[in-house]
Amino acid sequence: MVEEPLTSLSPLLLIFVFSVTAIKSVDFHCRSNNTAHYTIEISTKELIVRRGQSFLLTLNMTQPFNATDTLVLTVETGSFPSEKLGTWSEFGNPSCMYTSDVKAIWKYSFDCSANLARGMVTLSVTPPADAPVGKYSLSANTGRGKTPLGTLVVLFNPWCSDDWVFLPDERERQEYVLNEQGTIYVGTEYYPRPRDWIFGQFEEDMVDICLKILDVNPKHTKDPADDVSARCNPIYVSRVISAMINSNGDHGVLTGRWDGIYNDGERPDSWLGSVRILRKWYKTSCRPVKYGQCWVFAGVMCTVMRFFGIPCRVVTNFQSAHDTHNNLTIDYYHGENGAQPRDSGDSVWNYHVWVEGWMKRPDLKKGNSYDGWQVLDPTPQEKSEGVFCCGPAPVAAILQGDTNLKYDVPFVFAEVNADIVKWMVRANGSKIKMNSDSKKVGKSISTKAVGYNRRTDLTNNYKHAEGKNVIVPIQIPLQTYNNHMVNCDSVKVSAVAIDKQNQNDIYESEIDISMEYPSLSMKVLGEARVDRKMTMEVEFTNTLNATLRNCSLTVTGSGMYKFDSVERLVQLEPNATWKLLITTIPRRSGTRVVVADFDCSAFRDMLSSCIVDVKP
Repeated sequence: MVEEPLTSLSPLLLIFVFSVTAIKSVDFHCRSNNTAHYTIEISTKELIVRRGQSFLLTLNMTQPFNATDTLVLTVETGSFPSEKLGTWSEFGNPSCMYTSDVKAIWKYSFDCSANLARGMVTLSVTPPADAPVGKYSLSANTGRGKTPLGTLVVLFNPWCSDDWVFLPDERERQEYVLNEQGTIYVGTEYYPRPRDWIFGQFEEDMVDICLKILDVNPKHTKDPADDVSARCNPIYVSRVISAMINSNGDHGVLTGRWDGIYNDGERPDSWLGSVRILRKWYKTSCRPVKYGQCWVFAGVMCTVMRFFGIPCRVVTNFQSAHDTHNNLTIDYYHGENGAQPRDSGDSVWNYHVWVEGWMKRPDLKKGNSYDGWQVLDPTPQEKSEGVFCCGPAPVAAILQGDTNLKYDVPFVFAEVNADIVKWMVRANGSKIKMNSDSKKVGKSISTKAVGYNRRTDLTNNYKHAEGKNVIVPIQIPLQTYNNHMVNCDSVKVSAVAIDKQNQNDIYESEIDISMEYPSLSMKVLGEARVDRKMTMEVEFTNTLNATLRNCSLTVTGSGMYKFDSVERLVQLEPNATWKLLITTIPRRSGTRVVVADFDCSAFRDMLSSCIVDVKP
């Protein structure tokens, strides 16, 4: 008998291979999925989901499909995906066997809308609640090898109770995650002044920009596999964002400047929101944008945090201390005429702005005592573990004075609680302690109210109640400071009093006074609808007894203006009115806020805003 050659089995093998089901196409159901995951404002074409929450995926097969047929999905993120790092997951049928050290296991089930007999396989896919945030590649295997399906973006999920950023109150989720418009408070403790800010976290290019911020951070450069894995942790991610918003020591977004010289950049006061800053940084290959100050750093950080799904709000601390010596005192030295003869390195800012992010803190080993709002400060002041960042520092720990906790609790505690000690330096160099004030620092700590354009006072969240100081009214003539106010929005007034009976009894006090600007009116003419031309009327009257020169008006709004609208006027005579009609085409429906910034020769950055109800 002659043996049959082995090659005779080839036709049977080929028939078996081609009988395996193949994938013809895939439907990510971007519009319905993104709507369910509160990301529809970001995109209708790219799948953007939140971890711990399922999404639908339909595979169109070449032939009928059976629920027992092979179908294995694979997701991976980063350059070095790994099961043990939670950046790679394979799941489906046949069921995968996982070892105990595997992280972030995905899963799927067949959805009731599937029509397997027709080869329409609709799956309900669930990213785990501890999956790293970022962009993932998705592929499928039906027995013929992997078929690339596309990409998706995974974000934190404040709607999911298993996610560390879970926020129970729906009104707060709407405000601190979904609201693209906000208010940042500036001015002084006695006159907190609202400054409108467009966060714009759902603008179309925020996906690429915000992911780029994570990818260029120094931790990623040093160890990309570990960095991407750690993005499952909002504590880690928020700390990276805090460092990357400023450009100190990395390729961060903003350069800070406080000396008033902004010739090679833009004045911090000129920014109306975060989007133009972030786009400029991204389009210039991550070159830092010039210039920012504390409220700009905080506004941009809030945008990035809200994009990633970490609930975030901007907080202003009036009379904010910067304690460089970690001794909880701010030392000031005055000459006999009241002037300050030397700098101690300590300072008190009339206001300082940071953000609070909402998250659990199991790393502190204190149960849930310090879960909730955490201070994060992107303004570069002091290094934290060798990096210019600050936080997350639990607000509850600051209130309790529990300064042995990470991150940077002692520094933030001093910002709201340090004592001010004032010394008089005599001509011979000797110094006399004038007074010590334990109540001046940390006043009127403010944020925007949930659902309303008004101020909420958070002072009691940070510190226990203190007594009030005796107020003596003093009038200061306008002509003594008017010429110096073009680039300033507040005046610091200092007074020294000496007891005639006892020359060693010396008292000193100071206060910051903010300026009030003329009003700027804005209104919509007619109805506002998506993809239809809309006209706004802006009107300003010069109430000063002087001609205003070099007048300019900048208008912007998320979902309203793709680029800022700028109008200019050479001069505006006293009592004259400048009326403009500004047109735009709204791109997104819903309640929108348009912000205007008026500049001229007499003052800078007079802000106004208008709420616009854009219909579909």
